[in-house]
Amino acid sequence: MSPFAVKAIQLLLSLSLLIVLHELGHFIPAKLFKTRVEKFYLFFDVKYSLFKKKIGETVYGIGWLPLGGYVKISGMIDESMDKEQMALPPQPWEFRSKPAWQRLIIMLGGVTVNIIVGMIIYICIFYFVGQKIVTNEQLPNGFEVSQTFKELGFKNGDQVLKLNEEEFENLNDLNRFLFLRDVNSLTVKHPDGNTEILSVPEDIGMTMFKAGELQPFQPVRSTMLDTIIENLPAQKAGLLKGDRVLSINGIEITNWADMSDLVKKNPGNEIIIQVARAGAVETFNLTPTENGTIGINNFGTEYQNAYKEVKYSFFESLGGGINYGYNILTDYVKQFKYVFTSKGASQVGGFGAIANLFPGTWSWIDFWHTTALISIILAFMNILPIPALDGGHVIFLLYEMGTGRKPNEKVMEYAQMAGFIILITLVLFANGNDVYRWLFN
Repeated sequence: MSPFAVKAIQLLLSLSLLIVLHELGHFIPAKLFKTRVEKFYLFFDVKYSLFKKKIGETVYGIGWLPLGGYVKISGMIDESMDKEQMALPPQPWEFRSKPAWQRLIIMLGGVTVNIIVGMIIYICIFYFVGQKIVTNEQLPNGFEVSQTFKELGFKNGDQVLKLNEEEFENLNDLNRFLFLRDVNSLTVKHPDGNTEILSVPEDIGMTMFKAGELQPFQPVRSTMLDTIIENLPAQKAGLLKGDRVLSINGIEITNWADMSDLVKKNPGNEIIIQVARAGAVETFNLTPTENGTIGINNFGTEYQNAYKEVKYSFFESLGGGINYGYNILTDYVKQFKYVFTSKGASQVGGFGAIANLFPGTWSWIDFWHTTALISIILAFMNILPIPALDGGHVIFLLYEMGTGRKPNEKVMEYAQMAGFIILITLVLFANGNDVYRWLFN
């Protein structure tokens, strides 16, 4: 099965599960408060349904448009825009007849379920699988460092010992912490053995974002070539996958970062590369492009299994899973500010971007990890104060509870229409970005 198909199946399965659970979060409290639910749908049934069956007072169904799902609650101004029902006198079973606190619980139910589902999945992963962490023991050669961090005093081959002068256990989290957390300093051990505390600017996250350096610390890679790009200087000169670069212009090379720097310093100038191949040393003359590239890469596959497995007891998993889920949520909220920049807006993605969160080969662990992440993202997105989302309804309810007056139904109706237009625009924009990236990247 192709990677595209595997990702598509995982996306459909994950979203279907999360949509049903989200709508159950509205459905269950509505039923508990004796509010009539007319429809419960996975996906939208514009004009027709793929499946529907009425049980009691509720029609359960599957729509053909996979952009979400919904429950239609009697007496509520929602995406159905059922003006005829709202024009009639309120009935005891209707949403509008219930106390504001009950309506608030019904509206918050979906978001609450998404948060709980994400936390439960993480707790289960911690308990049944544990965590894979990376320590300096797994990275004995340290990190390659981006140019921005070199200017701050960091060097290729540095090992990170402490963050904000506290022991830092999982180096997998280093780049994410620098991007989203309050990091003031890093304690590093330089290749020469000296230890130094280096300050990190307060706005380092935005600096990383603008520079396109979201992964400024990467494990030091060897000079082994695992990719040769066709029709570029390396391939034309005769370099092969598996060659190990020994020197450039007579300068001994021991890691990928130093080799890349030397190549970049010689755009358009011929260089002499010595490589080890099948026990022999061979020499090649080639000229980097004007961009300072020769068409080679090493994706760090030697570190694919460089991790330490940590197992947790049941009670450790409870705390660890909840804490992990909480950090995922807060980190997502913090990175949301980047959306409001021109660069951030261009990187907003739709269903294609969500599908790419899943691996191209089937893995239940990766599936559940990604599903938990999407569940928490859905919770945050749904609570945004946009009419037509749960958060929009919550804002009106909080206004009512604070003032003792219900908002004018016409105002709510127009707000719902405006919110729906905003959502459709955002969906089209996000998925348009996906199409643009697919066509031109």
